[in-house]
Amino acid sequence: MTTAIYAAGAVCWRLIDGKVHVLVIHRTVYGDVTIPKGKVDPGESLPQTAVREIEEETGLAVALGVPLGVSRYPLPSGREKIVHYWAAEVSDRAVQRSTFKPNAEVAALEWVTIKRARGYLSYEPDVEILDAFAKLLDQGVTSTFALAIVRHGKAVGRSSWPGDDATRPLTERGVEQAAGLVATLGAWAPKRIVSSPAVRCVTTVTPLAAATGIEIRRDAGLSQDAWEAGESEVRRVVGKRVRAGKSAILCGHGPVLPEIMREVALATGTPLGSYVTDAAGLETGAFSVVHLSATSPGSGIIAIETHAPRA
Repeated sequence: MTTAIYAAGAVCWRLIDGKVHVLVIHRTVYGDVTIPKGKVDPGESLPQTAVREIEEETGLAVALGVPLGVSRYPLPSGREKIVHYWAAEVSDRAVQRSTFKPNAEVAALEWVTIKRARGYLSYEPDVEILDAFAKLLDQGVTSTFALAIVRHGKAVGRSSWPGDDATRPLTERGVEQAAGLVATLGAWAPKRIVSSPAVRCVTTVTPLAAATGIEIRRDAGLSQDAWEAGESEVRRVVGKRVRAGKSAILCGHGPVLPEIMREVALATGTPLGSYVTDAAGLETGAFSVVHLSATSPGSGIIAIETHAPRA
């Protein structure tokens, strides 16, 4: 049985004269027009690949937005190629800082309207992904932000730890999981990191804080101790992050995650359903990313994606 080839990319978009334009690339060798994407390198996660490939092909540093779907198609070799896509809003600053020069892989970049892109793109799977992005626009969803709900890494067991529950440290596997979160969570360019004060939670997001320079905000409102005592302040914590409208990380405990997800849904007018509760059923070191509208957060959860631990 042949192994599939995995890749990732994004529909990069920006406003030009008040109208949404998307980025297409004219490839040198193939003479085709496509969406920026590339193959996963060993050890990479799909979100990490998408951000890296976009920067390598276009010179643009982007943060991922809403997931747009997956393309599957056979290659001449007989292997299947599976490509995961996201939307990615490109800031004026990123455009100004782009280091792109025509090269052996990409001959040119072009910003075009969605209508023109449909006629330009060489491959039907690309058009289908573009159509998924166009549906978001039709629903009034443009700029978005992400709340990543993280369950702490694997910790020393409660029964075998002599100290207070909040002081339980991560195991060696938990430390590896924490390190594995850095590149993947970085794909959404978080601006805040909020954690339960428990050692196992703070330690889980410490590598990300070190890599990004973002200070960890310890908030007892997310702690398991407060939750068990019926004194959690999840609503306050989540409400503040929704109102801020900026991508953020919330690191907490397994029993508290369902309440976090419930409060995100309530704060955005989203009907509760199995997809909300399923997103809270995380193993240690895993996380769910909840995508919300930056311009109209009351319009509900746009999408949820869940990622397994890297280690």
